[in-house]
Amino acid sequence: MSLTTESAVGHDELAVLKLLALEGGLSGDVKISCSALSDRLGASNQTASRRLQRLESGGLLERETVSDGQWVEITDGGEGMLRAEYEDYRRVFETGAEIELEGTITGGMGEGRHYISLPGYKRQFEERLGYDPFPGTLNVDLREDSVRRRSAMSSLEPVPIDGWEDDDRTYGPAVCYPATVETADGETYENAHTIAPERTHHDDDQLEVIAPDTLREELGLEDDDHVTVYVGDR
Repeated sequence: MSLTTESAVGHDELAVLKLLALEGGLSGDVKISCSALSDRLGASNQTASRRLQRLESGGLLERETVSDGQWVEITDGGEGMLRAEYEDYRRVFETGAEIELEGTITGGMGEGRHYISLPGYKRQFEERLGYDPFPGTLNVDLREDSVRRRSAMSSLEPVPIDGWEDDDRTYGPAVCYPATVETADGETYENAHTIAPERTHHDDDQLEVIAPDTLREELGLEDDDHVTVYVGDR
């Protein structure tokens, strides 16, 4: 979520987003009037209208005004915001909260092998993750629903990897989360972590996973194989 969205959308707008989701706004267009929404919120029509405008400006809602109200639909960004809120509540009321991401194995660009082997990163991996990772990453092309669900990872406690520099250049920070990789046959590898560099060529639909071992060999994985990655404490 961008800084612009964060500044426009607060707890009041999130409450409206939740009401619209309960009315079916995640499944398609739902019709609502500002007067009906204001009654639900216990606020004025102007306040209800303003909150809808902020959700639309933040890219969390799409709407079309008609003579007797407006049709609204929650966007992927809005669903991601609700999922992040959901994961926060899971952490409050449940133990071992985790986020389930599904996708297929894809070939990487070879950058992971180089960067993970750099001494400034390796030292931190050993200290903070408890192992020296295999020099390379397992790359997972996430399904569309998992791309949206991925935003909920921000509610989890990360393992930070600090940026550093040597005589030649500066290397950026990264964030890791504990992860378990499961194959379509149910075989699992638990001692892994997702890693998200601050500077990366990957989009949100690309998930990178590191581990002490070669995950492709340990799990017998090939390109296009389906996997599920459970992020968080199991």
